[in-house]
Amino acid sequence: MLFQILCSVDPRILRLTPHDDLIYKTFREHFPDMKVAVLNEDEIKSPEGKVKWREFCEKFKSVVEDYSFGTLIRSDVDTEYSESNSILVTRIQFYAIELARNREGCNDHVRSKFKPVKDKQ
Repeated sequence: MLFQILCSVDPRILRLTPHDDLIYKTFREHFPDMKVAVLNEDEIKSPEGKVKWREFCEKFKSVVEDYSFGTLIRSDVDTEYSESNSILVTRIQFYAIELARNREGCNDHVRSKFKPVKDKQ
């Protein structure tokens, strides 16, 4: 669903939650150097990574509904969703990474590279 929206709307103005500013600010405070264009799954899911992410995620326990639900995210922004380009993360991790991708220009190319899929009704 988000990928279809990215194909249609300028990602820099896209709002994912009412808490986007807080999520992005907190994410960059916790992960100032994390590269978001191509995710390193080992970095996210390593024992050290899990500890850092758990600390970040728990800050949103009472802010973002279902913050810990599993969600798929593209590991590489240059490719659409596929089995080989998806990582299972929590909802708050998804929001944090996609907000960073949108605000930092990583998703800017999506509208020109991929066309929105029209629903067949």
